Amino acid sequence: MTGTTHVPSPRAPGDHSTVVELLDHADRAVDAVVTPVTTQEGLSREGWRVLLLLSRGGGRSMGEIAEHAAIPNPTATRMVDRLVAQSFAFRRNDPNDRRRVLVHLAPAGREVVERVSQQLELRVGDLLEQMSGNDATLRSLLSMLVNNLPLTPE
Repeated sequence: MTGTTHVPSPRAPGDHSTVVELLDHADRAVDAVVTPVTTQEGLSREGWRVLLLLSRGGGRSMGEIAEHAAIPNPTATRMVDRLVAQSFAFRRNDPNDRRRVLVHLAPAGREVVERVSQQLELRVGDLLEQMSGNDATLRSLLSMLVNNLPLTPE
């Protein structure tokens, strides 16, 4: 039968057992932990994603940044402008192609990444300890999920 869509049966209130519902709740839970900490540092969630990308080392092109943060190129440019204005990042010409500009993490940006990461690890660390060592399993499952799902809408 073409043109039909499967609609899951209704669930009892409080039963969040489907994967889609669990992912939605996990996303909101992560947002509730990350946003207050990044906002305190003057960063949006996307700005935080960009700093994390830059913290991996090497310069990143605007295209890489836009793809990683799942935002359009013009938005990525404005975001990098803000990060540069905050002294969290800086731009340099690519040594292999002088026409191309790469964005790098500045020392102040590294300090922010370290501070925010430390705060987030402390907040999530307690929860992971309560999971009795299941954090390795969680990390493995999350890695599999992230590596097999697209980060941008199709």
